[in-house]
Formats: sequence, C-alpha cells, structure tokens
Amino acid sequence: MAKRPRFNLRGPLILWSSLLSLFSIIGVFRTLPEMIHILTHHGFYHSVCIPSFIEQDVVCGFWSWMFALSKLLEFGDTIFIVLRKQELIFLHWYHHITVLLYSWFSYSEHTASARWFMVLNYFVHSIMYGYYALKLPL
Repeated sequence: MAKRPRFNLRGPLILWSSLLSLFSIIGVFRTLPEMIHILTHHGFYHSVCIPSFIEQDVVCGFWSWMFALSKLLEFGDTIFIVLRKQELIFLHWYHHITVLLYSWFSYSEHTASARWFMVLNYFVHSIMYGYYALKLPL
C-alpha cells in the first residue's frame, strides 16, 4: 500500500459497521436472557463456574459458537484500516488477536466465565459498531 492511493470505503464501511452492530444486537437478545435467568435463579457463582449456557441451552450455545466465529470476521476492521491508509495502532491488532484466542479457547473448553465476556462483548459491540456506522457521513 506504500505507493498506492488510499481507498475511499465509506459506503462499504458503513455497511460493515451496520451489519456487525445488527449481529451484536441479535447476540445480546439471544444470550442476555439466559444470563439474567442464571443470575436470578442460580446466582453469581453459577454464572461464572457452571457452563450451562453452552452445554444445556441450545440457543445460547449456538450464539456462543457464532460469537467465537465472529472474532475472525472482525479482522475485517483491520483490512479497512490498511486500505484507507490509517494508522494501525498496537492496541487494535493486539485486541483482535487476544480476543480471538480467548474466545476460541473458552468455547473449546466450555469456560463458564466466558458467558460474561460474551454477553458484555455483544453489548459493547452493538453500541460501538452502531456508533461507527452513524458517525461516517455518506
């Protein structure tokens, strides 16, 4: 990219951010009710020590799998940064790599505390990507 002009990708970036926001909103609506149920009926201990969200709840198990897969897709953010010739900071790629590794490991091992990580990440990404989509003018 050193000798190439930067790409103007506002339209695709708005679509990308909107789709990731929508995906995350759906993820929140499909995983948060299970966590609320566990907290109100079984307590905090169960929410961090018993992986029932993967092992016993089919919907939450599916959305846990989607969450783990989505971490690979989120590297698309990096592609947009490179193609638009923006600064690729350490925090960006470090975050994407560590979240990918943690998500894949915790899904494969049925790590119970990943329930909190997943629901909070879905929630934050639903707001964050929605903000990114709205802040980019056409």
